[in-house]
Amino acid sequence: MSLPDDALRKILVQIQQTAVQSQRALQITQQQTAAKDRERRILQLTIDEISHIEGDVNLYKGVGKMFMSVPRKTMEDELKSQEKELADDIANLNKKSKYLEKQFNDAQSQLRDIFHHAPKQQQ
Repeated sequence: MSLPDDALRKILVQIQQTAVQSQRALQITQQQTAAKDRERRILQLTIDEISHIEGDVNLYKGVGKMFMSVPRKTMEDELKSQEKELADDIANLNKKSKYLEKQFNDAQSQLRDIFHHAPKQQQ
């Protein structure tokens, strides 16, 4: 039983679109992951620098165009919570990347199967 050319063409176009969309979304997700990872490393370095400072030192936080004095404990807590949020975001983006990779690979294997079996059906 073979499919008409029109139906086969529609299926191929749909699978190709799925593969292209998955690949684009995967690239975007990977870029987002890299950006979040950079932000996280910067936060880790900032936390590390603050922890090495001894004594009661004035710390300032950027708020718009001005800087506001913030207690050390408050600054550390804010930075650690931001780091945790970024770590969670990175974990979620990694899960999304794995799903998109699987979707892309499935679409590619479907295309390979169709083209592999198509010459046999015509004979």
